Amino acid sequence: MARYFVGIDNGSQSSKVAIFDDDGAIVSEGRANLRPNDTPAPGVVEFPDDDIWDSIIEACRLALKDFGGSTSQIAGVGLCTIRFCRAMLRADGALAQPMLSWMDARVGAPFVAEHDDISYVTTSSGYITARLTGEFRDTAANYQGMWPIDTANWAWSADPQAYADTGMAHEQLFELVQPGETLGHITDAASAATGLPAGVPVIATANDKAVEALGCGLLEPSTVLVSLGTYIAGMSIGDVEVNDAGTFWTNFGSEPGRYLYESHGIRRGMWTVSWFRDVLGTEAVDAATARGLRLEEVLNHEAMQVPAGSDGLLTVLDWLAPSDAAFRKGSILGFDGRQGRAHMYRSILEGIAMTMRTRTGAMADELGAHFERAVVSGGGSMSELMMQIMADVFEVPTLRMQGDSAAARGAAICAAVGTGSYASFADAVHAMVRHRDTFTPNPDNAGIYRSLRAVHEDATAHTDAIYRRTSGIVG
Repeated sequence: MARYFVGIDNGSQSSKVAIFDDDGAIVSEGRANLRPNDTPAPGVVEFPDDDIWDSIIEACRLALKDFGGSTSQIAGVGLCTIRFCRAMLRADGALAQPMLSWMDARVGAPFVAEHDDISYVTTSSGYITARLTGEFRDTAANYQGMWPIDTANWAWSADPQAYADTGMAHEQLFELVQPGETLGHITDAASAATGLPAGVPVIATANDKAVEALGCGLLEPSTVLVSLGTYIAGMSIGDVEVNDAGTFWTNFGSEPGRYLYESHGIRRGMWTVSWFRDVLGTEAVDAATARGLRLEEVLNHEAMQVPAGSDGLLTVLDWLAPSDAAFRKGSILGFDGRQGRAHMYRSILEGIAMTMRTRTGAMADELGAHFERAVVSGGGSMSELMMQIMADVFEVPTLRMQGDSAAARGAAICAAVGTGSYASFADAVHAMVRHRDTFTPNPDNAGIYRSLRAVHEDATAHTDAIYRRTSGIVG
């Protein structure tokens, strides 16, 4: 009998649920958008009501609605939720207050109880585990930041000072398990809410970036993954925890004992592309619609006709200034009359690619690694033009993933390992990860970008002085 695995991928803006067969083919999918965060005061960013759980319920039901098999064939559920969130629960597992987003200032500070009935402090994955299984158990690999976690041993710390520093008592924390281990089983109540069959095991994964990396097949240090989302990050993996790096930071991986290395990234990364699209206004959207196309498709086609280097336009992506340089702004430099909207669009894509080549290159140098291929995931990878630019800038074969939720696939891989369908993570990845296509570098374009990167890397040093002056005049 065929076996199916459910991958739950809760992100910043939506929850996605995909059902995979044991060969990694997507059988059905469901997606439910999250509501806007509540921000009642500076530094406070909360998920309204029970929004994450509600969105997972809706996404599960949508995926199961289109599922052609029998729910009795679902062998396991892999649970992946957004990292760096904090949930405070009552003794029965219900939320004692709204869950804190990763953007909330409180998640980076020691815990201070704001209500008398708080019994547990956990992550978003711990909370959803409690809702799905009734167990107060969580994956060790989603505890990074302000937690009393021993990151070398993937366990709660044995040092009493760690609890004093984080404001948490050991009895307030969930039991920890490793990725691929069982968190619990779907309860009757959770089954009634989601449609998932009661009794099916829920398998631990890791933090969302690590699970995305697993779903992209990131198993070897010779591969770099670039995730093209609202926040763009470059990732690699290894077996050593590196605590003193200057160009990257170390997070838990999706396989016990392995770590995820994340380069410095781009905040508001692919948001920049959406911003430019919106700046063009409704007239541009209407013109594209009249041709039966989306505006992004029109822009990609137009930008393909523009030569590498965008006839001199250079985009520097600093739309969201870092805290240590609040004056900094982004720039599009080099207008001389040759350029139009296609040049601006292409220049933004080139700016993203060159920034990430520089930042992942710095990570590789510090790790002593050499990246022989790149894998690209996220919404930006849907663009043929973006994929070719990435290949040309990175100067290595660049692979695109199949499907738009690598994290859901990674969660399903954990479920397949945890239920014994595959003996190892490597076996499951080789069987279930699917690459859509590969882009080969164009030597001529690669040479242009190699020269431009040296200019691009220096641009901020020149524009900072300008923006220091203008920030005092116009902010």
